[in-house]
Amino acid sequence: MVIITLPDGSEKQFPQAVTVHQVAASIGAGLAKAALAGEINGRLLDTSYLIETDSKLRIITERDVEGLEIIRHSTAHLLAQAVKQLFPSAQVTIGPVIEDGFYYDFAYERPFTPEDLQRIEVKMQELAQANLSVARKEITRDEAIQFFHHLGEEYKARIIQAIPAGETLSMYQQGDFTDLCRGPHVPSTSHLKAFKLTKLAGAYWRGDSNNEMLQRIYGTAWTNKKDLASYLTRLEEAEKRDHRKIAKALDLFHLQEEAPGMIFWHANGWQIYQAVEQYMRGMMRKHGYQEVRTPQVVDISLWERSGHKEKFSEDMFMLELDEREYAIKPMSCPCHIQIFNQGLKSYRDLPLRLAEFGCCHRNEASGALHGLFRTRGFTQDDAHIFCTEEQIQSEVDRFIDMLFEVYNDFGFTDVLVKLSTRPAKRVGSDEVWDKAEKALTEALNAKKLDWQEQPGEGAFYGPKIEFVLRDCLGRLWTSGSVQLDFSMPMRLGAEYVAENGHRKVPVMLHRAICGSLERFIGMLLEHYAGLLPVWLMPTQAVVMNITDKQTDYVLKVVNILQNKGYKVKPDLRNEKIGFKIREQTLQRIPYQLVVGDKEVENNTISVRARSGKDLGTMTIDEFVQQIDANWRKADI
Repeated sequence: MVIITLPDGSEKQFPQAVTVHQVAASIGAGLAKAALAGEINGRLLDTSYLIETDSKLRIITERDVEGLEIIRHSTAHLLAQAVKQLFPSAQVTIGPVIEDGFYYDFAYERPFTPEDLQRIEVKMQELAQANLSVARKEITRDEAIQFFHHLGEEYKARIIQAIPAGETLSMYQQGDFTDLCRGPHVPSTSHLKAFKLTKLAGAYWRGDSNNEMLQRIYGTAWTNKKDLASYLTRLEEAEKRDHRKIAKALDLFHLQEEAPGMIFWHANGWQIYQAVEQYMRGMMRKHGYQEVRTPQVVDISLWERSGHKEKFSEDMFMLELDEREYAIKPMSCPCHIQIFNQGLKSYRDLPLRLAEFGCCHRNEASGALHGLFRTRGFTQDDAHIFCTEEQIQSEVDRFIDMLFEVYNDFGFTDVLVKLSTRPAKRVGSDEVWDKAEKALTEALNAKKLDWQEQPGEGAFYGPKIEFVLRDCLGRLWTSGSVQLDFSMPMRLGAEYVAENGHRKVPVMLHRAICGSLERFIGMLLEHYAGLLPVWLMPTQAVVMNITDKQTDYVLKVVNILQNKGYKVKPDLRNEKIGFKIREQTLQRIPYQLVVGDKEVENNTISVRARSGKDLGTMTIDEFVQQIDANWRKADI
């Protein structure tokens, strides 16, 4: 007798071992048809899995988050099968699920073309409609190596060779295609109903630039065609909002081969950058931070003691000088501890909040570089709070309040909160990690925030709370974080004198709100499609004349507004006013102030918003009230 307990607490009894599919069928034919997998005692398994002991079971369908991931993973296999049928000499490598889709890497003698992509997608549709059953088979490691060698799939064989000897592996077969995979997978290809191949890219084998280049095919998969169409529409809109295109149109920045991953900020872009930085500087002063500055180049011994060299050496830029090895700063935390260590601190000095707009450099792979989103040189709104254990919750609480205030001012109101716990590769004892994770959990619960756990995603020195912004297209951007660190202050000799006179190691909170300012600005540009709120725009208003007779008055208006602190410029070109208005609208300038003879006579200005709305004629003081009322708005 096997007893199956369902999520609602009800039980079903079977006289002998039973598959997930059979349990679903006993509940209803509709559920049996919809079942994609089963969660058995917390473990995801195929519908063909035989349950031999009393178990808790949840049937997974396309309505579940896990169901969508299974569909995407299975569609990656469908892609590989289609490629093998159309291009038999292509070798398959890996095909994981990623956000909103999947990819699969192939080795092939020539580059795939957009026409190839179309053929592959048609073949995938044929295979899906063929309703091929998907069967799981267990096999030993050595058998798997021999199997893939026989097929000529040398990359698969090399993947398996890295697996310890004696392991039992699983393979999945659908029609004439077999792939190595843990699973689970859909019971048949008919469950794959809504997918699209999206792009081609290059990718190094194993992600190592010293290895051969493979070809990566990206795709997306959804549970139904409506969701697929909605996603493709979002992709089109995202393409229009690409911050690199906006940067070119608005003359914000550029990149070039002589400095890969580094930003050449133009005057317009630098004004946006400065607006963000100065705003954050004011917020840090308001919340009790002391701004500091630390060196760009530091002896490698500091990074060895902090643990960064062991963890990040491949991502660090090194240089040698006077027979000493140095690293260009990849982050600011060890340097801030050096400032803390200057002079003996008392418990009365804590919390001590040190902030820096820290310029950092990391050796990102060239293929990963992407405009402002992934650079080799960037600046963080970095800060570190040195405090006692008793102050942890109040400092995290204070930081969260500050973070939400900042995001609200930038126009981000949909924020997801995640707690990332200890990774496999870490420093510090389990006891220390238990204490750190407990402290952050209590801080989140005290704020009554909805949050989810991300097991294994913490920093190597401590757990962290991550704050993820959802933009206007529904895309998620991890931006701010606060990380609790008991280890690095101890490794670098930080101490303070406690109330009882004993020396103690302070707790260090690593925190950022924007993260990389470059990346944050890229997010802002795409979120607002370049139509930034008034306060962030490099030019907030332009004053235009109709004829040369209004030149002096235009310059007078510009001077008055500039003296009031607004970013205003004149447009005195000998062009028709309609042409000027159209051109300044394309530059996303929030306000266009038009001056003719009547405005000069009445000491007024005619005001238009970038939306095209005519706001009427007003005095300069009335316009100041208008711009102040809409200072943080984008939709004007």
